[in-house]
Amino acid sequence: MSERVLQNLAWVVVAVCLAPILAAALAAFAGDMQTWREVLSSVLPRYTRTTLTLVAIVGVGTAVIGTATAWLVTVYRFPGVRWLEIALALPLAFPAYVLAYAYTHLLDHPGPVQTLLRDVTGWGARDYWFPEIRSLGGAAVMLTVVLYPYVYLLARASFRQQSSNAYLVARTLGQSPFGAFWRVALPLARPAIAGGALLAVMETIADFGTVAFFNVQTFATGIYQAWFSLGDRAAAAQLSLCLLAFALLLAGLERAQRGKSRTAGQGARFEAQEKPELRGLRGWLAMLVCLAPVLVGFLIPVVMLGVMALGSGQSLLDPRYIGFMSNSVTVAAVAAGFTVLGAVLIGFRARTRPGRLSRGLVVGAGLGYAVPGGVIAVGLMVPFAALDNAIDAFMESRFGIDTGLLITGSIWLMVLAYVARFMAAALNAYDSGMATVPMHYDAVARSLGQSAPRLLWRVHLPVARTSVMTALLIVFVDVMKELPATLILHPFDFQTLAVQAHRLAADERLGEAAVPSLTLVAFGLLPVILLCRTIGREGAARASARMGRAISVE
Repeated sequence: MSERVLQNLAWVVVAVCLAPILAAALAAFAGDMQTWREVLSSVLPRYTRTTLTLVAIVGVGTAVIGTATAWLVTVYRFPGVRWLEIALALPLAFPAYVLAYAYTHLLDHPGPVQTLLRDVTGWGARDYWFPEIRSLGGAAVMLTVVLYPYVYLLARASFRQQSSNAYLVARTLGQSPFGAFWRVALPLARPAIAGGALLAVMETIADFGTVAFFNVQTFATGIYQAWFSLGDRAAAAQLSLCLLAFALLLAGLERAQRGKSRTAGQGARFEAQEKPELRGLRGWLAMLVCLAPVLVGFLIPVVMLGVMALGSGQSLLDPRYIGFMSNSVTVAAVAAGFTVLGAVLIGFRARTRPGRLSRGLVVGAGLGYAVPGGVIAVGLMVPFAALDNAIDAFMESRFGIDTGLLITGSIWLMVLAYVARFMAAALNAYDSGMATVPMHYDAVARSLGQSAPRLLWRVHLPVARTSVMTALLIVFVDVMKELPATLILHPFDFQTLAVQAHRLAADERLGEAAVPSLTLVAFGLLPVILLCRTIGREGAARASARMGRAISVE
């Protein structure tokens, strides 16, 4: 295999990643103006208003929770701080829709909380008011407690890398601890905080499972309803285009913020300073502030799902669930392998032939991280369904053979969607490893007569072995949890854990949905544990930046 072949394969991978985005845009413009007018006048204002409200609540909530907890564990010592700084990342293991199932079972009218309230007080169903979990506010809370670790990890990395001198000078000039934080530390960490909040916002607009379960009308649910409930592919494509434009705007803002994420100042960093100890009430309050999101975002839902699973009568050893797990693991492994292979090809081309074109290829291949799975699914279904119909019509007219759906009825269309959706995660994980390899390694290998394929096989891959394995793990778990693309593209006889959990929850069989949900959480813990170990081994700034760009919790 020659260097030219490797470069051509990189172009093919980029084309695969861009194809569903371009196809969704073309399908939207192919619809007639009447459909556009109906979308603009009927559903678009409602979807826009609901989506923007959800985005605003989640953006502010994740920024406040992530920043406050990051500052406390970085600067102070208080009871439990050593395990809390790791535990605060654990909610990343939860898909937001799984959290929604757990809290609906806990807080809904027939749930244990309201049942206990009625038993204790003797009230009837209409004698009291209780917050409605199945609401826009409920969806915002679920997404906030799952996504705040994006801000927490990036803000913590920024605080640790800041110079403590400026903060100490502000304190000697009469500023209170909060005043010094507000006027000195927070402005320096603002790019990292904004970057984490934008990542959380992009995950919010891509979410389908949570908002669909709570019956909140957003662009994500609108696309699915237009496609399946109404059978209107033109409207689905046009809604996809609107959501795509919003997602790409946020992606541009996130990339701009990432480019500004630099810490300033000289002197000893916060991570090297002796932390002041918070004693008494202040120490316990700091612990409660950090413990609350861990309880709400991880410990309580894990306990609830465990209780629900034990009482459901379902077992992972049941042949049906073994089949669901087998399907999920198979498609996730295949998609992870192809995605990481594509990332290696693109990363190799960008390293060996640096320039604007290579940077453009990396950016183009990574656009999928900002595009919701439903948009990618629609972008693939429209052209491939047309291709299947054309092939079927040709074979029927020429040979009398009914071919049916050759492509859209297979798992390979799902794999293409996952490759386009999660290529950015693999690229960033691989690039973070290759960034530590000096360029003169390549020059030495070339001077010894190594061809491009041998350079990749004998030098790059052995050096970046850990990064490749990290990329495989991250993409594998992301595919396991991906819901909207899987719902739209999966064959009827190919059920995954995510689809099974969603369908059981949609039928109000929450106890049975707990079993596949817990399995997804267990798989989700793998990259979080890897991330925490990486932070401890190589430093928070680099590891947290890798997480923020690479992991997507759907």
